[in-house]
Amino acid sequence: MILQKTDEKASSLCIDFLKCGKIVILPTDTVYGFSGIVESGEKTFRTEEKIRAIKGRDEGKPFIRLIAHPDEIRRYAKDAVPDSLLAKWPGALTIIVNDRAGGTAAYRCPGDAWLRTVISGCASPIYSTSVNKSGKPALEKISDIIETFEDDVDLIISSGDTSGALPSTIVDISSGTLRVLRQGAVQV
Repeated sequence: MILQKTDEKASSLCIDFLKCGKIVILPTDTVYGFSGIVESGEKTFRTEEKIRAIKGRDEGKPFIRLIAHPDEIRRYAKDAVPDSLLAKWPGALTIIVNDRAGGTAAYRCPGDAWLRTVISGCASPIYSTSVNKSGKPALEKISDIIETFEDDVDLIISSGDTSGALPSTIVDISSGTLRVLRQGAVQV
């Protein structure tokens, strides 16, 4: 199914699909992303596995988790995120932290208000990873995204092409010092 982001039922349908463990392609404040709900507790949708299969992505490379509000990071991170970084949210900044579940995780509070509404409606973070086959560039044209992945996902939300969009900046604070892993749309 393909819907325009401006369609009045797009956000509610997207929330319903995500909460049921379905995989959707969403426009973000950077590039289009494959998304699925981050599972916790008794949920066993295996959304991360499904996205990996679609992308052909190595199991060792984690996905970004999108959150609806900057302060939600405190719920998931063991690390104290510096105020200088939190001030850049919402926006195209991904922060890798030691998470409360053990290990590390990458979080981003996206700059797109529509997307934050969808995440909030899910009452859980959602995974996001660029729409492409692993090792290939992110697809920028919605026609290419539809042609390549329409049969692999449950819903595509279109907001047009994203030509020239920069990816998020990725910083890692899990070691106690701030390291920029990828300089993207947000200057750090």
